[in-house]
Amino acid sequence: MSLTLITTPTFGRFSSEPWELLRVAGVHAERPREDVPLPRADLLARVHEAEALIVGLDPIDNEVFEAAPRLKVVAKHGVGYDNIDLDAAREHGVRVVYAPGSNSRAVAELTFGLLLDVARGISANDRAVRAGGWPKTFGVELAGRRLGIVGFGRIGRRVAEYATAFGMDVIAHDPYLPTDAFGDVASADLDTILDSDVVSLHLPATPGAEPLLHRDRLTAMRPGSILLNVARGGLVDEAAAAELLHGGHLAGAGFDAFAVEPPGDSPLLSAPNVVLTAHIGACSREANRAMGVTVAEGVLAVLQGAEPRYSAA
Repeated sequence: MSLTLITTPTFGRFSSEPWELLRVAGVHAERPREDVPLPRADLLARVHEAEALIVGLDPIDNEVFEAAPRLKVVAKHGVGYDNIDLDAAREHGVRVVYAPGSNSRAVAELTFGLLLDVARGISANDRAVRAGGWPKTFGVELAGRRLGIVGFGRIGRRVAEYATAFGMDVIAHDPYLPTDAFGDVASADLDTILDSDVVSLHLPATPGAEPLLHRDRLTAMRPGSILLNVARGGLVDEAAAAELLHGGHLAGAGFDAFAVEPPGDSPLLSAPNVVLTAHIGACSREANRAMGVTVAEGVLAVLQGAEPRYSAA
């Protein structure tokens, strides 16, 4: 019986189907004993017997592959696999599978939830009422405002659909897509995107690279605009964003991803007009089931010598 080591506690949390797929195939699966990701030291100590890994945001690098001589496949319980060293995986003959599209609706809905919250000051008003106040918070309406989307994959396209339904003018930037892939949404360069009322990020981060929205680009954003990051923390210079929120250049922001998670002493925690969530973009019950089933099927395909449906390496 082969062993699959699972580092993320959310695998199969809301559906038994992923577990059943592994069980029926004769795969023994071990998950974290606590409701937190498997600590790095435990991963390195236990991975040597594993033929498969199912991971969340854990860094899966050459050290992990060196510690796992029997490993055949790493499955990302999610969409973005930038936390997995694909070159190291190839060098060790390990396949990498993932679950594209499984959480698109969940992430897009959270994105729009953050936008509505920031635009109307919902969370801030809630805190004030609970504290005994009764402030009349005046926000802005979304209709007629421009939304600039950076990254126009499955999630970006769904956010565009929601924004269009709210009467927003939508433009998008994605250097990896041909112009005809944008459909009814206007393709724009990054400088044009930054001159939008709302900028929303939906793309992976490049490990070790400077933030896509560094200080100069954040400063170039339209005064009074809103920034949304429901993608990866490394995409935004958090210190610069916090300064621009304090100074009023940015009217507000919504962050579901941070350079360090949990964010610890990130300056965003004390910035005004910002709504922060704990990287919960993919955390819908429906997405949880879809991700679990997809990665379980990918793991089984590799272990059984078949070609997986979704492979990154």
